[in-house]
Amino acid sequence: MPSIARPSVLGEPLDPLPKKFAAFMRPLLPGLLNEIRTEVTRTYPVYGRLLNGPDGDAIRQGVEQALTAFVDRVADPSSSSELRDELLRRFGRVEAYEGRDLEVLQGAYRLGARIALRRAKTLGRQYSLSPTLILAFADALFAYVEELEAITREGYAEVRERAASEESALRRQLLHFLLASSPLPRTTVSELCKAAAWELPRSCFLVALRPPVPEHIQLGLDRDVLADLDIPQPHLLVPGDLTPARLDMIRTALAGTRAAVGLTVPLEQAADSVRWARRILQLVDDDVITDAPLIRCEDHLTTLWLLSDSALVDRVAARELAPLDDLPARRRDRLVETLRVHVSTRAPAEQVGEVLGVHAQTVRYRLRTLDAYLGDRLADPDHRFAIEVALRSLHLRGHDDAT
Repeated sequence: MPSIARPSVLGEPLDPLPKKFAAFMRPLLPGLLNEIRTEVTRTYPVYGRLLNGPDGDAIRQGVEQALTAFVDRVADPSSSSELRDELLRRFGRVEAYEGRDLEVLQGAYRLGARIALRRAKTLGRQYSLSPTLILAFADALFAYVEELEAITREGYAEVRERAASEESALRRQLLHFLLASSPLPRTTVSELCKAAAWELPRSCFLVALRPPVPEHIQLGLDRDVLADLDIPQPHLLVPGDLTPARLDMIRTALAGTRAAVGLTVPLEQAADSVRWARRILQLVDDDVITDAPLIRCEDHLTTLWLLSDSALVDRVAARELAPLDDLPARRRDRLVETLRVHVSTRAPAEQVGEVLGVHAQTVRYRLRTLDAYLGDRLADPDHRFAIEVALRSLHLRGHDDAT
């Protein structure tokens, strides 16, 4: 049984259908067009609405061109399908604008093909055409439908890619505004959210990433995550709380990339969340925090607080430890380190000595010396707290000399 080879290139002739077959088919086209329109709108009511809308004429013309171009190609394999192709691309654009996937339209194409095949069988009986010819027609017809679908996808993809690009740009703009020091009016933000197809959350958390960021990361993020990845300090805004599911998503999407997760905050404080996350990355660079693929600010709150303003900590330490300034530097350093361990652990001299690697009697001597210089300050709760905070901060920074 001879059959037509499915075209490997769009527009390949539909041989071996005889050219005279086009003469049989052409008079049937008006009735076939009406039957297809009736069946398709009955099966897919959405197309009845579209046929009565602003795109109705183009849709009717496109269906007509699709049928006519098939017959024209049987009659003349070199015939042009340029008009048909543009109308089919418009079909795809309409589907994209309407927010549908292409399965509905593909179903309509195949329904039309089945109706055309019924007509061809009737035609075959009428003109005593061979079953082999009708089978070749069926093979050619459904190969032609695949061609229609491929061209339609071009228009569909064009709109979807453009929409994705525009939406992505709007979302980056929205992220920029949400982190701006001067927030926009809420009505303006709401309008931008609508344009970007993004629901405004009550809370969020930010993720700071180390550049450069691989291109694949965007594909692994949840749909509602805002991202700006092509900047010197790339970051993400994730709506809602840091749930286990969100954390798993971030770990998977950011595999191979170092990042820090900020605290969950009200949306109005989003800039604080990313600031803290970036600070964590800086503290990793400073060897204060141990590096890891993904670090949570939540696990380092005290460190973030103690190192939030190094210059101010230096001033506090200088003020509280001023009575020790006239001592020789080495002696002063030993006393300060003993004081740090003592005030932070509240441990007896024996344990402090173990931490420092000195005898307990040495610790008692140093504590008596400290009491002689700082007695009043150590007895005052406010001064004692200030001393402890300053010494903890200096120790984190690796500076135990309080200068």
